[in-house]
Amino acid sequence: MRNSHLTGCCIALTLLSATLMTGCERSSVTEQVSMAGNFQEIAQGIVVNPAQGQAKAVRLQVMADDIIRVTSLAHSDFSSVADSLMVVAEPGAPFNTETNGKKVMLTTGALTAEVSLTDGQVVFKNARGEVLLDTVNSGEFGPVTQDPITPDDDSYAIRQQWNANSDEGFFGLGQHQNGQINFAGENAELSTHNLQISIPFVVSTRNYGVLWDNASITRFGDPELSAPLDEGFTLYNENGEEGGLTAYYYDGDTLLLKRTEADLDYQYLAHNTVREVPFPEELGEVNQPRVEWKGQISADDSGLHKFRMYSSGYASLSIDGEALLDRWRMNWNPWFHTTETTLTAGEKVDFAVNWDSQGGYFRLLHNGPQSKANQYSLSLASETAKAIDYYVVAGNNYDEVIAGYRTLTGKSVMLPKWAYGFWQSRERYTNQDELLDVLKTYRERQIPIDNIVLDWSYWPEDAWGSHEFDKTHFPDPQAMIDTVHELNANIMISVWPKFYSTTDNYKEFDEKGYMLNKNVEVEGNLDWIGKGYLNGFYDPYPEESQAIFWRQLEEKLNVLGIDAWWLDASEPDIHSNLSYMKRKEIMSPLSVGSGAEYFNSYALPNAEGVYKGERETDGHKRSFILTRSGFAGIQRTGAAIWSGDTVPRWSNLKEQIAAGVGTSLSGMPNWTMDIGGFTPENHYRYYQGKVVGHYSEMPPEHQQEWQELNLRWFQFGAFVPLFRSHGQNPYREIFNIADEGTSVYESLVYYTKLRYRLMPYIYTLAGDMYHKDGTMMRGLVMDFPHDETAINLNDAYMFGPSLLINPVYEHQARTREVYLPGQGSWFDFYSGKTYQGGQTISAPAPLGQMPLFVRAGAIIPTGEDIQYVYDKPDGDYTLNVFTGADGEFEIYHDDGKSYDYENGGYSYTPVAYDDSTGTLTIGERSGGFDGMVSSRTYHIRFIGEGESLADFSAAPDASIVYTGQPITVKNGQ
Repeated sequence: MRNSHLTGCCIALTLLSATLMTGCERSSVTEQVSMAGNFQEIAQGIVVNPAQGQAKAVRLQVMADDIIRVTSLAHSDFSSVADSLMVVAEPGAPFNTETNGKKVMLTTGALTAEVSLTDGQVVFKNARGEVLLDTVNSGEFGPVTQDPITPDDDSYAIRQQWNANSDEGFFGLGQHQNGQINFAGENAELSTHNLQISIPFVVSTRNYGVLWDNASITRFGDPELSAPLDEGFTLYNENGEEGGLTAYYYDGDTLLLKRTEADLDYQYLAHNTVREVPFPEELGEVNQPRVEWKGQISADDSGLHKFRMYSSGYASLSIDGEALLDRWRMNWNPWFHTTETTLTAGEKVDFAVNWDSQGGYFRLLHNGPQSKANQYSLSLASETAKAIDYYVVAGNNYDEVIAGYRTLTGKSVMLPKWAYGFWQSRERYTNQDELLDVLKTYRERQIPIDNIVLDWSYWPEDAWGSHEFDKTHFPDPQAMIDTVHELNANIMISVWPKFYSTTDNYKEFDEKGYMLNKNVEVEGNLDWIGKGYLNGFYDPYPEESQAIFWRQLEEKLNVLGIDAWWLDASEPDIHSNLSYMKRKEIMSPLSVGSGAEYFNSYALPNAEGVYKGERETDGHKRSFILTRSGFAGIQRTGAAIWSGDTVPRWSNLKEQIAAGVGTSLSGMPNWTMDIGGFTPENHYRYYQGKVVGHYSEMPPEHQQEWQELNLRWFQFGAFVPLFRSHGQNPYREIFNIADEGTSVYESLVYYTKLRYRLMPYIYTLAGDMYHKDGTMMRGLVMDFPHDETAINLNDAYMFGPSLLINPVYEHQARTREVYLPGQGSWFDFYSGKTYQGGQTISAPAPLGQMPLFVRAGAIIPTGEDIQYVYDKPDGDYTLNVFTGADGEFEIYHDDGKSYDYENGGYSYTPVAYDDSTGTLTIGERSGGFDGMVSSRTYHIRFIGEGESLADFSAAPDASIVYTGQPITVKNGQ
C-alpha cells in the first residue's frame, strides 16, 4: 500500500519495501512482474503492460480526487501522445496502489480503478464500491482509412467500449439536430458542421462522465460508417426485379428519365459547383430537378434499422406506407435527419423517397441492427489518433460531473451582463442607417434591448477579411458605433476566419505559412459573392497566428469600440457541401497535424486567440464571443455557441430544445439559436416579385403561420441562456413580425419584458456558471435523475433550479401535454394553480402564452421594468417565494463588466424559506465589489395557490430595506 504526492516531493513505496525520494519528477520506481503482465508506478499513477490484448501499454494518471485519465497505446512510447487542445489541467492528487492477484488497483478518495495485468481491461468504481465503468477490452487499434493524407505510422483508428448491455442513460455529446437528449441505444456522429457542434463528453445516469480526448470524427454507438442502402438490403424496383429502386427524374412535373438505381447519392460537391455525382446526362438542362425512388427493400438482418437522410430542398421517406421523414432545408445547407424502424430479414416492404432538389443535395444512408449488448453500451470510435485517451469524471450528481469537465477543460468564464439581455440581429443590415433605425425604434417603442448585431458583408465586396467597412454603405462606422453606445446598447460584429487572397491580411498570414491554401490553389474555385473570389482560411493553431488574427481585428475594428465578436463559419466552412474527405484534405496540413486528426477542433483555437488577445489589449472589459462552432473547452474563451442556420419549420423549432439541452449537458452553458430559424421557405421570403420585409408583404395565406411560428420560437427563446432574434428576410424585429396592438405583438413584447424582470434570477444563474460550475439550461435528468419519464423527455427542461420550460412546437396548438417531474408541487406560472408532480397534464397554451411552471419552494428574485440590463442598478427587487416546500437561493452580483469577479469582486446574498414556519430569511451578504449597491428595497411575496408571479402589479406581503445584514420576514405578518 502506498500514499503518493505530497507538495514539493513524491513518495514512492515498492510493494516489498519503502524508499523515500525527493523531487516531483521521477522515473518508474517499482515494477511488478508476473506471468500475467507487469506494471510500473509513475509520479501521477501507474503504467500497465498487459500480457494480452491490442493495447501494449495502459497508463492511468490521477488528475484530481474524482478524475482519472486513461491512455492506451498500441505500443509503449507515450511520447507519441500529442498535447491536448481541450484539457488544460495537470495531473496531481494523492492516490494509493495495491495488487490483488492479476489486478493492480489505483485508489483515490472518490474512485478506484482496477486494471487487469492480463488483458489491460479497466474497471472504475465509486467510493461506495459501485461499478461505474467496465471496459470490454483494453481498446481496439486499426488502420486509418478516413484520412486523405497519408497517416503517420503511429496513427490508428481507435475504439473503446464499456458497460455492455447497460441500462444507463447517456447525455451530452454536444449540439445535435436529431431531437435526442438521452442517447442510450442511439447512434451519434461527432463531426463538425454548420448545424452540429461536437463536444466529446458524455454523462451517465450512474453519475460519471467520460471526456474523450480526440478531435477527429468520432462515432458514439455503432462504430461503423453509415452505408448505402444496397449494403444491408436487397433492393427491388417497382416491377419486383432485384438490383435497385425505380428512379423517376422530373423537371417540375415533366418526366425526363426512368431507370433503376441502387445508391441514392447526390450528396457532395467535388469542388466549386461541380457535383461528385452529376445528374444523368439524359436530363440535359433542367430548371426544377425532382426525383422519386420507388420499389421494395428486403433487410439482410432482422432488428432495428436506422436511416440517415442527408438532404436539402424538400425530401420525404416512407417505409411500408408510413411517412417517417418529411423535411425541407435551404438548398445550400443540407444536413442529416434520422429515423428508425424494425424490419424482418427477407421480408419485402414498400419503400419510397421523394426529393424536390431545389438545386440542393441528397443521400440516404443506413446502419443495420446491433446486438442488444452492443447497442446498449457506451462506445466511442474515432477515425484517427495516436492513442486511446480519455478522462473518467465521478460525482454525486450531474452538476458535480460537469464541474469535473470544467476542472479539466477550463472554467466557464463570465460573459458581460448585457449579453443576457435581448439581442436583435438580421441577415443583414445593409447600411448603418438601417442598423441605427432599428435600435432607435426599439427605444422609441420602449421595448428592452441590449445588443444590435452587424452580420457579414459590411466590407467591400472584393475585400473579405480586410476588416474594412464599405464606405458606400457604412461611411462613418465610428459615428454608428458611438450612436449605439449613446442609446445604451452594444454592438456585435461578424468576423470570419476567411480571407480573399488579394487582401493585405491574407498576405500577412501567407508569408508566415499560416494560410490553408488548397482552396485557393484550385483554379476557378471561387466563392458565391458577386463574380466570385478566391479565398482561404487561416491556421489558428499556432500562438503567433492567433496573435496576428487578433491584431488585425484590433487595428481595424476593436479601436472603434466594438463590444463583441461573432466568429462565424468556424467549422471551418472553407467551401460548403464538400465531402468529409475533401474537407479534411483542404484543411491539411495544419501546423499541428492533418485535417482529419483535428477535424472538430478549429473553433477552439480560433476563439481562444481572440479571447486572449482582447484580455491583453482591453483587460478592463469582459471579452465576448459568439461562435458557430465549438469544441471541448470552448467555455473558457468567453464564448457562446449557437445552433447554426436552422430553418423556420415546426420540426426544426422542436429540435432546438434538445440541441440546447444537449449542449448544456456537455458542460457548455452559454447557448443560443436563431429565434425563428435562419432561412425561410420561398413562400415566406418573396411575393409578387419583391423581397418580403414586414410580414404584411408576404402572401396573406402564409402570414398567420409565420407569425405564430415566430412567436412560439420567441417564447421559447426568452428562456435559453442567450435571447437572440436573427434570420434572413422576412425581417425579425418585433415590429416587423407583427403590428402594435395585435396579440402576437403584445406577446412578443411581454416575453421580452419578462426576460428583463427576471434578470436578477438570470444573472445569478450566470454567476453560478463560473463560481459554482452551474448550468442554466438544465436537462431534466439533472434535477430529477430518478424520474424515468422525465429523463427521457426531449421537449422540456429546467431554466435554473425553479422554472420548468415547455415550448410549444405544433402549429395552432392551444394546449400542450406537460409532464410535471418529481413528487413535489408545481405552480402554473400564470394562474397560480397548483399540481402534484409525477403526472402529465394538458396545460393551457393560448397563442400568447407558453406553458411555464414553478417548483414549490422556489425563490425567484425579480426586478423593475427596465430597458437594458444596466438600467436602474439600484432598483427594487421582489422576492417571489412559492410556498409548499422549503427553498433557498443565493442572489449574485458583480459589476457585470470587468474580470474583478475572478479576484473576489462579487457578492452573494443567501435567501432561505422554511415552509413549516412560513419564515423567509435573508442572510448576511458575503463579498463585495467596487460600485456595489449596498442598500436595496426588497418586496416579499409569499405565493400560494391561485397567486401568480406574472402579476407584477400585485401588492407585496412585506417590504424591507436590506443593507447586507440578516433579516427575517414571516408569512402572514
